Amino acid sequence: MQGVRSLAALGQSVWLDSISRKLLDSGTLAHYITDIGVTGLTSNPSILAHAIGHSDDYDKALHHFESEGVLDAEEMVYELAIVDLTDAAKLLHGVWERSGGRDGFVSIEVPPEYANSMPETISWARRLRSRFDTENVLIKVPGTEAGAQAIRDLIADGIGVNVTLLFGVEHYVAAATAFLDGLELRQRAGLSLDVPSVASVFVSRWDSAANPKLPPELVQQTGLAVMQGIWAAHLQILATERCQKLCNGADRMQKVLWASTSTKDPAYPDTFYVSALAAPGTINTIPEATLLAFDDHGKVASVLGDNALAQSQELFGRLTSAGLDLEELARELQVQGAKSFTDDWNALLDSVGRKLKH
Repeated sequence: MQGVRSLAALGQSVWLDSISRKLLDSGTLAHYITDIGVTGLTSNPSILAHAIGHSDDYDKALHHFESEGVLDAEEMVYELAIVDLTDAAKLLHGVWERSGGRDGFVSIEVPPEYANSMPETISWARRLRSRFDTENVLIKVPGTEAGAQAIRDLIADGIGVNVTLLFGVEHYVAAATAFLDGLELRQRAGLSLDVPSVASVFVSRWDSAANPKLPPELVQQTGLAVMQGIWAAHLQILATERCQKLCNGADRMQKVLWASTSTKDPAYPDTFYVSALAAPGTINTIPEATLLAFDDHGKVASVLGDNALAQSQELFGRLTSAGLDLEELARELQVQGAKSFTDDWNALLDSVGRKLKH
C-alpha cells in the first residue's frame, strides 16, 4: 500500500498545512478529506500571508469589513482567517465526531509578536477561541518559555492547544510537561481531563541549518535524529505513572505532530520526511504539494518504534563529534522561527493596509 491511506493504516493522521478561500470554494479541501484521507488542517502566519497577501481572493471581503467599520489590519486578517477556518472545521467535523474528539481539528495562531509574553498569549488565545462555536478548533501557542506557562493555564481552562515552534527534545518535553501540569490543575478542580492538544515539532529546518556544517556522510540526518529523540521522549512520558493517571496512557495525551515536512533539498525525494516519520498515534501536517506527491508515489520507509532512543543517541553522538551543538541550534531555530513568523505577519498587515488604500 502507498499514499496517505498507508499512513492511516499505521494509525497516523494526516493534516493539511494550508488554508485559503480558493481551497474551500473550489471543493479541493473537501476532496482531500473525502478521497485522500486528510483529517485535519493547520495554519500559521506564513500560510495566511501567502493566502491573503499574495492574491486578490480576499479583496472584496476586506472592503466589506472596512465598510462595516473594521479598520484595524490585524482585526481584518483574523476576521478572514476565522471565516475560512470555521468553514474548514465544518468540513472536518464528521472526522472529529467519528474519532471521539481525537482528530478532525483546525488550528489558528496567536499573533507571533507575543511569543515571549505569557499574559498576551493567554489573552489572545482566549479571545480567539471565543470566536468559534465549533468544538474542533485548536489555538496555536509558541513553545517558548513564556508559551509553556501559557499552555498550562490554557489547558487548565479547557482550551485545546497546538504548541508550535518546537525544535529540540527539551522544547518538546517542556510542552508535554506544561500540558500535564494543566491537566493536573483540572483534576484538582474536579474538571474533565479530556482537553485536546498537539505538540508541533519542526523537522526540515534542522537539516537546512545543519547540513552546511556537517561532513557528507551526516548530511540530511539531523532532522530525523532529533525527531527520533523526541519520539523516544514521548514514549518515556507515556510510560510514567503521572501520564497513566492523567491521560489514561496515550488516550488523552498530547499528540506529537510532525511539522515542516516538505523536502527543502531537491537532491532528496519530495516525500523524504513523510516516509521516514510514520508512527502510530502521531500526526503529520503536510503542505499541499507534498501531500499530493506522497499520495501519488509515497511509501513508508520505516516505522518509528521503541528503538528510537538508541538510534537517536547513536546519531546524536556522531553529530556532536562533528561539531554540532544540538541544544544551541534548537534555541537558534526557535528564535529564527519566531522571527520568520513575525516578519511574515507584519508583511501581511502591511499588505492589507495597502489594499485598503485602493
